[in-house]
Amino acid sequence: MSSTDLVIFDCDGVLVDSESIVCRILAEEMNKLGISTTAEELDEQFSGRPAKDCLLEIEKRYGGPLPDHYFGNTERLIREAFHAELQPIAGIEGLLDQLQKIGLRSCVASSGSHQKMQLTLNKTGLYEYFDGRIFSAEDVSRGKPWPELFLHAASSMGAEPERCLVVEDSIFGVQAAVAAGMRVVGYSGHPVRGPQLEQQGARVVSDMMSVLNFI
Repeated sequence: MSSTDLVIFDCDGVLVDSESIVCRILAEEMNKLGISTTAEELDEQFSGRPAKDCLLEIEKRYGGPLPDHYFGNTERLIREAFHAELQPIAGIEGLLDQLQKIGLRSCVASSGSHQKMQLTLNKTGLYEYFDGRIFSAEDVSRGKPWPELFLHAASSMGAEPERCLVVEDSIFGVQAAVAAGMRVVGYSGHPVRGPQLEQQGARVVSDMMSVLNFI
């Protein structure tokens, strides 16, 4: 008998392969401002965090408020790159189809905004899997690594935390799931990130279909 009533997916890096695009463009634009950084550094620092927290960190490194054009220009470049490059995570459609086949409910709980998720999920053809079951850090007072977002998603879906399985790819996301009292699978094939997720309490997989082993 399954111990899971609900599978909760993060979005960026779990459903859509967006993080490399975002970090690349952020790094390019930060370097133009004289803030020396790399996409790899930003991925390590920002993965799983709400956009407003990332923006505050960039301002801190800049030494004050960012130029008026910075945020709008960066957002436009990311949006254009999504339209040109964004793809679903390998294997995610097969996993979602299998969950539907066995009648197991799923939803999304992401640090990203509703507007961003509508763009990325529609662009990759995944929106129909989650229509009406998408939760954002915008919906709660504190995002990941605090548990509020996952608890809000579970409550909205009528599921007990201990009966939820979270699929995450970030340290902050795993910490939030553990704090919410939920089991968590870490998705990563990275030689450093994978062990880090495991240290935080996740069972790590590099193949999305392997999530089925933990339901």
